[in-house]
Amino acid sequence: MIKTLLSPFKRFAWFKRLNAKITYEWLARHIPANDWQFMNYGYYPNAEEPAIQPEPKPLQLYPLLMYHYLGSKAELAGKVVLEVGSGRGGGAAYLASHFKPAQYTGMDLAQHAVDLANKIHAVPNLKFIQGSAENIPLPDNSVDVVINVESCHAYGSVKKFLSEVKRALKPGGYFLMVDFRYAQDMPELNTLLRESGMSLLQEDNITANVVKAIEAEDEAKQKRIRELVPPKWQKLFAEFAGVVGSKFYRNLNDGTRFYYRYVMQK
Repeated sequence: MIKTLLSPFKRFAWFKRLNAKITYEWLARHIPANDWQFMNYGYYPNAEEPAIQPEPKPLQLYPLLMYHYLGSKAELAGKVVLEVGSGRGGGAAYLASHFKPAQYTGMDLAQHAVDLANKIHAVPNLKFIQGSAENIPLPDNSVDVVINVESCHAYGSVKKFLSEVKRALKPGGYFLMVDFRYAQDMPELNTLLRESGMSLLQEDNITANVVKAIEAEDEAKQKRIRELVPPKWQKLFAEFAGVVGSKFYRNLNDGTRFYYRYVMQK
């Protein structure tokens, strides 16, 4: 009933912004678990990609690997890095520790998520700030790499976001992004990326990798949902988390949605 009532509003930019803020503020306030630090669906690497064995093995291995293989697409060591939509900060903490950028700033719209990330991640070159993807609070030409993981589908204006990324990036800087879209929305996203004023260097369909990651992590994810989420919200959260059998999982399998990875340069 509620989904039916809200459906007509989903095309409006203001509703997308409001929905994203309310959702992630609520999650940070009510599920503040240190062992749920990633909110992406995960990535199962291809055979030709260099294997890594994080020690100790993280609880959310495949969501961590999403960050690892995206971050590997540009040189981060010694660079100034901004992540837009950093959520609970697990990916930011990993990239800041593993790739050794000079400064890594995680930015999120939800203040509670920022507070949680600052509380649970103590990495010297890492900080989290509150801010909007459509109005990045950093100077022009100040960032070497911008990272965006599974986030821009919720923005009111992706065009404005890409304009802000280009403005904040130094000449020659990189924009690394992974995100999903319904099949009918892919042409619009591709048009926006190509008209952003940045060069598209690499575009990978990683839908199959995400499906494999969802399947590989499903048992552990279902267990965490039972342990951390109140019973009355478990079914809804399982859909949000994209467990095996969820609408998102089915969509990826039947070609209704696609998941892509992009490498762009200013």
